[in-house]
Amino acid sequence: MLEQQRILLAQACRVAAARGLVDGILGHLSLRVDEDRLLIRCRSDSDTGVAFTRPSDIRLIDFDGKAGATGELDGYRVPNELPIHLETMLADARHQAVAHLHPPEAVAADLAGITIRPIYGAYDIPGAWLARAGVPVYERAVLIRSSELGKQMVAAMGTASVVICRGHGITSAAATVPQAVLQSISLNELARMALRVRSAGGTLTEIDDADWDDLPDLGAGFNVDAAWRHEVARLAAQPS
Repeated sequence: MLEQQRILLAQACRVAAARGLVDGILGHLSLRVDEDRLLIRCRSDSDTGVAFTRPSDIRLIDFDGKAGATGELDGYRVPNELPIHLETMLADARHQAVAHLHPPEAVAADLAGITIRPIYGAYDIPGAWLARAGVPVYERAVLIRSSELGKQMVAAMGTASVVICRGHGITSAAATVPQAVLQSISLNELARMALRVRSAGGTLTEIDDADWDDLPDLGAGFNVDAAWRHEVARLAAQPS
């Protein structure tokens, strides 16, 4: 089971990079495996970046940030921002997977004073509902490397599944790794579209209230399973 989870997390890191949600060595994903442990992308002296994440880069650690009896950190270092993952998971039992990424459009839109809103509908139904629920902002542009800062970010996140970290990136939390990444893709596309509308001289207007009844939840089989198959296939089709 752990090896399959390592493969999934490594794949998700590469998908995030292929989608432009991270660049270089910045960004990390995690998955809680039980009450006391999580798998997380770590770095080694041979690290070549998130786009080239291998299953061996995914290490098992305890919630105290150490490898415990597993010896898993041999030659690896946990992310400086490990508290993002720990505090997000500890704050809400639904948050089994956490993606901390640096999508440029989401960062730029927030810095431009744009609030993420449901400006489109059937273009991306999960994204529209994500925006309707509200995308909060953690207003400090800091490296979240302490429990205190992690708790501040989680407080800003509230009951939402994603939060923008101003001048920094985003944190997306979900029940599964694919969901955490797909939410991040939707959030960045919302930001990208808002920036396009603004750059074209348009006004950001929310869709009509009457339209929500005809924007149904098409189910996990479509929104997650099929969408994730596409991301994996898209990744495989990229030139090596």
